[in-house]
Amino acid sequence: MSPPRRPTRPAAALLAMVALLAAAATACGAQAGQSPAPATGVPASPAPAGGAPTTGGSAAGGTPSWAAPPPAGPGQPSASALQVCSPDDGQKDIAAALGVTPTRVDPPTWVDRLYSCRYVYPDGSFTLSVKELPDNSSTGAYLDGLAAQRGNLAPLDGVGQAAFYTRDKSIVARKDFKVLLVDVSALPPEFGKPPAPPAAVSRTIATVIMGCWSGD
Repeated sequence: MSPPRRPTRPAAALLAMVALLAAAATACGAQAGQSPAPATGVPASPAPAGGAPTTGGSAAGGTPSWAAPPPAGPGQPSASALQVCSPDDGQKDIAAALGVTPTRVDPPTWVDRLYSCRYVYPDGSFTLSVKELPDNSSTGAYLDGLAAQRGNLAPLDGVGQAAFYTRDKSIVARKDFKVLLVDVSALPPEFGKPPAPPAAVSRTIATVIMGCWSGD
């Protein structure tokens, strides 16, 4: 009997993408009051009342090294924007969907109504940002600006109200007057568990976040 054939590289990449998207589709189950089961390596200890989870590397004062503090700057981001860097929302759900936990999440910034943070891993990083716009026309203009700057390689269905891949397989997606950028330009050719190409990773992350925003 001949040995079973191993999947070709394109087939393996497709299987990895399907697995990541399946995880992303269920990552925001916590919206109904129940947290999703964490993937291997994701902190499982409950968070103390009023604080961030205590599992993981600790910085001074007992705060987890991967827990992003509140942003500084005039005004405040919306609650949905804050989710993308929150240890109780975005960090937990993204880790469950990708199968890996960040070494740290850099402190978020809030500049010119752009909320942003970087997820850092031993083999790479990605950056999430949310631009808060005041109306439909300015939101459309901001989308057009990102398309001109980063490229509009291919449109995406099923991710927000409008979305596209950029030249480096990052994703820009719109929800109402918010524009999400999932910048995966600093990731290796394969990332996560199971390993997947950056295009699959960015889509997984965007799907997780848009799923969390679906009730906004």
